[in-house]
Amino acid sequence: MTTLRRRLTTAAALAAASALVLSACGSGGSSSADTIKIVGFAVPEAANKAIAEKFEETPEGKGVSFKTSYGASGDQSRAVADGLPADYVHLSVATDVDRLVDAGLVDKTWDDGPNQGIVSTSVVVLGVRKGNPKNIQGWDDLVKPGVKIVTANPASSGAARWNALAAWGSVTSQGGSDAEATAYVDKLFKNVVSLTNSGRDATQSFLGGTGDVLLAYENEAILANQNGQGFDYVIPDTTVLIENPGAVLKKHVPATEPWLDFVLGKTGQREFALKGFRPLNEEQPGVADLSAVGLKASDIKGAADASDPFPKVKNLLTLADDFGGHDWSGVKDKLFGDGKDGAPVGIVTEAIAKSGKASQ
Repeated sequence: MTTLRRRLTTAAALAAASALVLSACGSGGSSSADTIKIVGFAVPEAANKAIAEKFEETPEGKGVSFKTSYGASGDQSRAVADGLPADYVHLSVATDVDRLVDAGLVDKTWDDGPNQGIVSTSVVVLGVRKGNPKNIQGWDDLVKPGVKIVTANPASSGAARWNALAAWGSVTSQGGSDAEATAYVDKLFKNVVSLTNSGRDATQSFLGGTGDVLLAYENEAILANQNGQGFDYVIPDTTVLIENPGAVLKKHVPATEPWLDFVLGKTGQREFALKGFRPLNEEQPGVADLSAVGLKASDIKGAADASDPFPKVKNLLTLADDFGGHDWSGVKDKLFGDGKDGAPVGIVTEAIAKSGKASQ
């Protein structure tokens, strides 16, 4: 297995098996041996579809078709662990891949190598209504009286965990104590008016008119604008680099490994960028080098600043540097513990419970 493969062989799974079915896309008439089953979290669906179309034009992709299922990352991971068929998973957080490692479905070396198994990246942004009528500029504005927030639920959604991690880090990275960060998170979730199952559901809720602010991936805002449903967005001075893993399962059709190589290559990363993701940058994580994937700024439609679609973040936090590592070990139980099987009740979990939003 090449270093490239090892560093990006992650696992993912898709929304609840009872709620989702695999839908076919790509060339018709392919045998099961030529059909790659992708299970992923909801946000990269459009990008993966575009990459698949390009892959089918290559010698490695000739005659290959795809069956896909998309939903909330945690739900998808649990579904694959429970038997939902998958060859390749594209999940929101590494802990959802680790569940598949524990289930014996993904090799434990999936995150070896310099890229730690990551296939796509973005940053957490604050979506706002056109013209930004609430004058939202940063995290402090979200806890003001009367500000209504839309986000996904960390219990099911990886996107929601990135959102909550960015909120937490906005305090701790500036020297704030855990007590101060906890108080901030409590105030933030008191202002949440819609707590959805997935990041895509949160975007749809906001587009439907709910709330003043959407906690979201940058690429979700860009894609919404590309689809003519857009909203303005603000990149706060301090935010988090979102790092999404992708992996080939131990049992997979032969075309899956060339697919992963293609996803990581220039064309795959180019298609991610065109859908609003920041292309992978091994030397400077989160800094988008568009020239490396054959693009220029004007090729990225729907960004807040057409001349600089992926601006450098003033204080970009990363799992590796600020939160204990890519395995989420520094914050997984502390923030998101569910209180089951002896696990602690996490600070974010408790904040949601106190807010009364847990059942939304």
